Amino acid sequence: MNLYRLPLYAVLSWIALLSVSYAQELEPRRWAHVPVDTNFFGAGYVRTDGDVLFDPVLRIEDATVSINSIIATYLRSFDWSGRTARFDIRVPYQKATWKGLLDGAPAKVVREGLGDPRIRLSVNFIGAPALKGKEFQSYRASRVVNTVVGAALAITLPLGQYKEDKLLNLGQNRFSIRPQLGVVHTRGPWSFELTGSVFFFSDNDEFFNGSKREQDPLYTLQAHIVRNFRHGIWGSLSAGTVRAGQSSINAEEKDDQKEDSLYAVSAGMAVSRTSSVKIAYAKGRTHKEVGSDADNIAVAYIRAF
Repeated sequence: MNLYRLPLYAVLSWIALLSVSYAQELEPRRWAHVPVDTNFFGAGYVRTDGDVLFDPVLRIEDATVSINSIIATYLRSFDWSGRTARFDIRVPYQKATWKGLLDGAPAKVVREGLGDPRIRLSVNFIGAPALKGKEFQSYRASRVVNTVVGAALAITLPLGQYKEDKLLNLGQNRFSIRPQLGVVHTRGPWSFELTGSVFFFSDNDEFFNGSKREQDPLYTLQAHIVRNFRHGIWGSLSAGTVRAGQSSINAEEKDDQKEDSLYAVSAGMAVSRTSSVKIAYAKGRTHKEVGSDADNIAVAYIRAF
C-alpha cells in the first residue's frame, strides 16, 4: 500500500499542511524602521513536525509530516519618495517526509528539493522617513514614542519541485499574491505590532493527473508584542489566525475551509555591529476535523552590509 493510491477527493486533506508555512510567517519586527541603502543577508534552518488530520472515511490513521528547511533570504532597503522601502526574496530548500497508516498498512513518502520562492516589496509610508547614518540614529533616539504604518505585496512563485502525477509535492504549481497592511506602535522598549494579509491564488491547471484546482482567498491576522533589552537583545510573543480559503477540484467544492490558530515565541541578539542571531518556536493548531497541527523550531543568522 502507498499514498499514491489515495482517491482524488482525498487530495485536499494534505493541503492543510500549508498551515505549517503560515506558522513560519509569524514575523515580529516586520515593519521595523531600518536605515536605507542597507543590504541584509539571512540563512536559517527550520524543523517542522506535524500531525495530519484526514477525513476518517479515507482510512488514513496516525499521519505525520516532518520537514527540514534551509532558507536563504536577501533584503535591500532603499528610499521611495522619502519613505523607507525594502525588497526581499526568500528561497527555501526542503526535505519532507510523510508517514501514516493507509488501510492499516505503513506508508511513507519523501520529497527533497527546492520549495516555492517568495519575493516581496514593502513601503513604510507613515513614521519611517528614509534616513541613514547619524541622521537615522538621531531620529530614532528622539522617537521614544512612535507609530509606523506600512504596506507590502508578496508573491510566491511556482518554481518549487512539483510533479503533477504525485499527490505530495514541495511546490504548489501556482502563484500566490499577498497584499499586507501593518502597523507598529513603539513606546520606549515595547513595540506592539498588527499585520493583516489576504492570500489570492492562481489556478493550478496541472493538479494531479490533469485536474484543475482553485482556491478562494485566505485571510490571516497576526499580532506581536516585542520587548527590547540592552546589548541588542529582544524577545517577542506572537499570535495569529487563518480563516477561509475553500478549495475546489474540477469545479467541485471541498469542505476544507481553514480555521487555524498560530502562536510563537522569538528571541534575538546582536553578535556584532553588523550581525545577529534569532531563535523561534511556532505552532499551528487547527479547529477543524480535517487539517494539521504543526510545531516549528527555527534558528537564523542575519548580517547587514
